[in-house]
Amino acid sequence: MTLRLTDKDHESLKACASYLGISVEDAAGQAVREYIERFDNRARIVGATDNILSVHADAIERLGQ
Repeated sequence: MTLRLTDKDHESLKACASYLGISVEDAAGQAVREYIERFDNRARIVGATDNILSVHADAIERLGQ
């Protein structure tokens, strides 16, 4: 896989990797994993919210009156 970054992003990634004492590739991989984890958490929250809203729609409607 080829990851294309702007010069600014590449320099920032290099600086982060240097600070952490890891390679640029490892820093990029870690960033991707963290991004995926955040997305997965949001998807689970949205799913749980939708489930709660559908199961308790009548009660929520009554509370809103």
